[in-house]
Amino acid sequence: MASQGVDDFEQVRSALAAGEVLKHISSEAAANLARRGGPVALTAGMILAQEGDPGDAVFVVLDGEVEIRSTTVGGREIRLTALGRGAVVGEMAVLDGGPRSADMIATRKTRLWRIPRAALLEVLETEPKAAVALVAELSRRLRATNADLEARTTLDLGGRLARLLLAEQNARGLIALTQTEMARRVGVSREKVNRKLREWMDEGWVEKTPSGVRVLAAERLQGVMKERQSG
Repeated sequence: MASQGVDDFEQVRSALAAGEVLKHISSEAAANLARRGGPVALTAGMILAQEGDPGDAVFVVLDGEVEIRSTTVGGREIRLTALGRGAVVGEMAVLDGGPRSADMIATRKTRLWRIPRAALLEVLETEPKAAVALVAELSRRLRATNADLEARTTLDLGGRLARLLLAEQNARGLIALTQTEMARRVGVSREKVNRKLREWMDEGWVEKTPSGVRVLAAERLQGVMKERQSG
């Protein structure tokens, strides 16, 4: 950590405080993790770790986003979740000592702080609130993954896309995802997503803006989710 500047140190501590897990640790433990870790910088599309890699470290997202993906037997990529600032990435393999169970890829320019496995385990042993928070976070992610998998089997394309737009919209109704990202998340081609969005644009339910797709009729999309069950 000696080679890192004060700004780097403070960014790490700020990111730790923003996360659902490590915000529970003491300031001394946070400083220890910052000192024992090191920076990782990725551009969009770069691989942080792959399935089968050793689980020798966790990563705290300082800014940007890391997507967790798995690949089916047929070679199709499935998005499991995406984690942003303050999130702990790669904790499962660190906890059980096994290999990585999925790929971890940056979806945009991303900075992380790599924390060795031994350092994290020491903190969890001495900071019970952080250990409990980690278990709760793993449970939350599992529930979210199960919900996504259920949506893939019970909803058609329209239902899955409506669910995604409603979940990802900000306070102004904007969704900061490209159509390629939307397609990967709902498990279809970009062309199919584009056609469905055009249908909804003609209906006046959504619009395209320079900042991305905007939801104009949330109640209509909610209706699509309820009605378009795969048969």
